[in-house]
Amino acid sequence: MNYNIPAHIIFILHTLEEAGFEAFIVGGSVRDLVLGNKQPVDWDITTNALPDQIQELFPDSVYENTFGTVGVKYRRPDDTTEIIEVTTYRKEAQYTDNRHPEQVEFVSELSQDLARRDFTVNALAMDKQGQIKDYFGGLDDLQSRIIRTVGEPKDRFSEDALRLMRAVRFAIQLDFTIEPQTLEAIQNLAPNLEHIAKERIRDELTKMMQTPRAMNGYILLRDTNLLQFIMPELLEGIGVEQNGHHIYDVWEHLLRTMQHACDMDWSFDLRMAGLLHDIAKPRTKEGTGKTCTFHNHEIVGASMAYEILGRLHYPKKFAARISKLVRYHMFYYDTNEVTEASIRKLIRNVGSDNIKDLIKLRECDRIGSGTPKARPYRLRHFEYMTEKVLLDPIDLSMLKIDGNVLIKELNIPAGPMIGMILNVLLAEILEDPSKNNVDYLKSQAQILAAKDLKDLKIKAINLIEEKQREQDENIRKKFFV
Repeated sequence: MNYNIPAHIIFILHTLEEAGFEAFIVGGSVRDLVLGNKQPVDWDITTNALPDQIQELFPDSVYENTFGTVGVKYRRPDDTTEIIEVTTYRKEAQYTDNRHPEQVEFVSELSQDLARRDFTVNALAMDKQGQIKDYFGGLDDLQSRIIRTVGEPKDRFSEDALRLMRAVRFAIQLDFTIEPQTLEAIQNLAPNLEHIAKERIRDELTKMMQTPRAMNGYILLRDTNLLQFIMPELLEGIGVEQNGHHIYDVWEHLLRTMQHACDMDWSFDLRMAGLLHDIAKPRTKEGTGKTCTFHNHEIVGASMAYEILGRLHYPKKFAARISKLVRYHMFYYDTNEVTEASIRKLIRNVGSDNIKDLIKLRECDRIGSGTPKARPYRLRHFEYMTEKVLLDPIDLSMLKIDGNVLIKELNIPAGPMIGMILNVLLAEILEDPSKNNVDYLKSQAQILAAKDLKDLKIKAINLIEEKQREQDENIRKKFFV
């Protein structure tokens, strides 16, 4: 079978082979080529050449580790640099901290190198002709859509406990199932995840949530006992009934809210906000049945969201944004009561950059509650009001000059004439925005100052009002209100 291997990867393989060494593409890039789902982005190469021999063949390279990985530089056509990792065959031993090998030994056989890999589907090697070396049944597992460790699951997971999460992430990313023995080992060894740096856990979680099946990912994290060591607050929502129109418990509601953001292919920020927006409901619940309440859960939830994301070492700016979306996701809207002033207050609180995502979060919240209609009239009306407020108003502030310029620089006397000139100029730039520059406006103002502007002023004001009505009507049509 022909695979689309980039020319610069072929070049590196060919250079190593011409020098008398073995060289293969290895790992996830081979897996993705075989699956044909997407073209690999990251390319890894393994070889029996030692690091100093690799550097001799590729002088423009870097070697700053003890694991045998040389970074070979490739200059892309867009003039950016890509680093291709070329690693000497090796085996690893004595993992005492569930993270790092105490001993790395270079070996001469490809099979020994592949034996240290995490899962069979990642333990495939491909030469430049597209021929595959498979010592552990990885091709069969790809065909059967199974995640299985290379060798004994307990051994692989004890070497690096992050593999516990990687198994889940690959299963969700590839839409595979986890082989029973591998699954059982994850459940038994889940506490080892506590030995892993939060940044590594965060990165795996982020990758999982960026897939179309993030909801299934969290269910699998729960079923593998891993979630209690990542985000235990979510588990508090299991079995917590809600009131009103909610048909799911808090746990399922949070997952379904997040999943709608995935289904809409919305941002990671929205997915995380959806997951955490009602995180405090179990801690603020009062009463039972359909009349229970969750007073101030959005305020408590904002604090919890910030703490959770900080614990996972997400950037503070990201944590603050999600916290703010959680804090204001309960914004009130009623078509008879919402005013431009109340919209402006909400925008000041949540930030103009966040307001549209806040509306999307409300849509996710509705779908996650079991409500069939994501954007009812009231929400569309709120969007209309919000966009209306966010747009620059059609008024004299749009002009690049003001009355002070006319009086001080052009010596036009203060009085009604100033307002007449500015209104006529505004009408002009509404017809032709390119005229809104200081030089033109000054020149035109001097011409207008010598005219009788009463009729022009009336025409200008009529045009401005017409433009305001037209803008408002366009926004109404956009949101069907």
